[in-house]
Amino acid sequence: MSDLALHNYFRSSTSVRVRAALNLKGLRYDYVGISLLAGEQHQAEHLALNPSGAVPTLVTEQGPLSQSLAILEWLEEEHPEPPLLPADAWGRARVRSLAYIVAQDVHPVNNLRVLQHLEVEFGVDAPGKAAWFAHWASAGMAALETRLAQEPETGDFCHGDCVGLADLCLYAQVINNARFGVDMTPYPIIQRIYANCMDVPALKRAAPDNQPDAF
Repeated sequence: MSDLALHNYFRSSTSVRVRAALNLKGLRYDYVGISLLAGEQHQAEHLALNPSGAVPTLVTEQGPLSQSLAILEWLEEEHPEPPLLPADAWGRARVRSLAYIVAQDVHPVNNLRVLQHLEVEFGVDAPGKAAWFAHWASAGMAALETRLAQEPETGDFCHGDCVGLADLCLYAQVINNARFGVDMTPYPIIQRIYANCMDVPALKRAAPDNQPDAF
């Protein structure tokens, strides 16, 4: 048993972010699979840990912690090496700003419960849901690509030549985009950074296909 337990779903992009960070920092954790398709996130046992009925939840010695960005920030403070954020205030703000394009602009309108609500309440079929997903994902990717192209801090990764917080969000989102057939050809810098992320063993191990509950 580990001091950490990650309650997560293999395909969840927010879960990918946290798995990647735990791997990068060399932290052992117990993997607890929560099937979103089976509705396990709504069971009482899970709601006791995360009343939002979402994933991921990181159970620590101090208690459960939800929301992927909060988890990443806690990991950064508790286990600062290797760092996910730059040492300078401007760099930290820039990395957070890039990460939030994915985490706050794209993901909230494209997660499973939103897509399920579109289907159940408004009768949106599978092609319609894919079009919805692609619209918001493409808007976020366009903004991210523009910034990465224009800002001099961009390197092999979003900020310089080391994996950071923004890369974890980018990496997880590109994986999700592929599931919905989002055309990534307009975003060469994002594609390059994603390819660099795939070359990092800690991130590759975090990918959905490499999880014990993958199907």
